[in-house]
Amino acid sequence: MKSVSILSLATATPSNVLSQADALAAARELIGPNFPDFDRLASVYANAGIETRQLAMPVEWYLSERTFQERTDVFLDVALDLFVEVARKALAEAEMGAEAIDAIVTVSSTGIATPSLEARAMAHLPFRSDVARLPIFGLGCAGGVTGLALASKIARETPGMTVLFATVELCSLALRTVNADKADLVATALFGDGAAACVVQSGGDGFAQIEGSAEKTWNDTLEIMGWQAEPTGFGVILNRAIPGFARRNMHEAMREMLAAQALTLDDIDQFICHPGGAKVVDALEHALLLAPGSLVHEREVLRDHGNMSAPTVLFVLERYLASGLPPLSALNALGPGFTASQLTLRRTA
Repeated sequence: MKSVSILSLATATPSNVLSQADALAAARELIGPNFPDFDRLASVYANAGIETRQLAMPVEWYLSERTFQERTDVFLDVALDLFVEVARKALAEAEMGAEAIDAIVTVSSTGIATPSLEARAMAHLPFRSDVARLPIFGLGCAGGVTGLALASKIARETPGMTVLFATVELCSLALRTVNADKADLVATALFGDGAAACVVQSGGDGFAQIEGSAEKTWNDTLEIMGWQAEPTGFGVILNRAIPGFARRNMHEAMREMLAAQALTLDDIDQFICHPGGAKVVDALEHALLLAPGSLVHEREVLRDHGNMSAPTVLFVLERYLASGLPPLSALNALGPGFTASQLTLRRTA
């Protein structure tokens, strides 16, 4: 089987920084008056493990109810800017121009763009006119792992094929102030905005080889996480059962996904996890038989950026690269479906 290497990894966030204290104050103003249990549940802000996050717009923009059109206009502007930024960074790190890219895989589930983001980016980056494009919607928090896995499968088909994978999520645009419920309160305490990109290449010489990937979707779990369509845009579906579900199910799921690659949990030197929230990180440590508190970089990314959905796990990978990637790692994330996605990385540099 042809090897596929990750040549580069880049991340970016919007410039609007919001502290957790200011997030609580804004949510109290927006949601509190129409949500009787707000004060009782407000401890979620202190317990989320987040100090700051970055938003697509200044906090004042969110203080007014926004239409679906207004949210979409912001998505098209800000998501495109972030796409171009991380693509440029990833290409520069890989020491290649946009014309070297044979295919682009784009993952985003927090806004709708047709033409899609990579098509719009062609006005800013000199991609070839024959570049293959694969925009993907609906993967949610699992999109960083699943999208990178799909990019690697495309690259593997042709020797020397080079694929740009990019993911942009603007979770803050789903803020709902009318008929808000507990899920909305948790979302305002947890989610931020960000983007990440990688260049992968068949037979390339990068910092890691993608050795394999796998997914597991549980039946009858559609209500755990996702979106529901509403007049003003997307309404969040976020079930409080997620940490418990991960604690009960991720050990066996990871064992099955690794077994499909002739690996065991003991073969993995480092599990690199999407930090869906502080309780989810605790649950993953328990399920994967890790020492409590050992997923340090996951907690750091959560602290500094919040949960940015799909790009978040690549922010975590970036920190592991900076501190020294171990020989064999398992990148993993949970997302709507309800689905676990896993990718195996072998260090080469």
